[in-house]
Amino acid sequence: MYIKKFNTYYVLRLKKSEEIIQSLTDFVKKMKLKGAFLYGLGVGERLTLGYFDAHKKSYIKKQFKGEYEFTSFLGNISYFEKQPVIHIHVTITDKKFNAYGGHLFSGYVPATLEIVVFPLGKVLERKRDIQTGLNLLAI
Repeated sequence: MYIKKFNTYYVLRLKKSEEIIQSLTDFVKKMKLKGAFLYGLGVGERLTLGYFDAHKKSYIKKQFKGEYEFTSFLGNISYFEKQPVIHIHVTITDKKFNAYGGHLFSGYVPATLEIVVFPLGKVLERKRDIQTGLNLLAI
């Protein structure tokens, strides 16, 4: 991963073969970020996306084995039980321009992924919400 710090934000470029969530987790730990919001663009492969079924209180996961363009890549960085949480939602398109979307659980970079990270000055924390079954932002 390449990192460039600007006044109030970072620009990252993930390299070929890097795992997206692990790379961002490593970045958060290295820079000691308390919380952040982010967006990005690029290409992903071997992606696992999820859809949260609110009635079952669990994720339905689907794997996308090929290469896909990120047409949307948005999320935040927070903490749950003192561990960083990389929470990203994506929309991806295939070679036929079919679009799919969901929560990004994992994926790799086949070429490049460029991400802008806007750090927050205070810790963004998550707490378990019994009603939804999710770890929600504690606001």
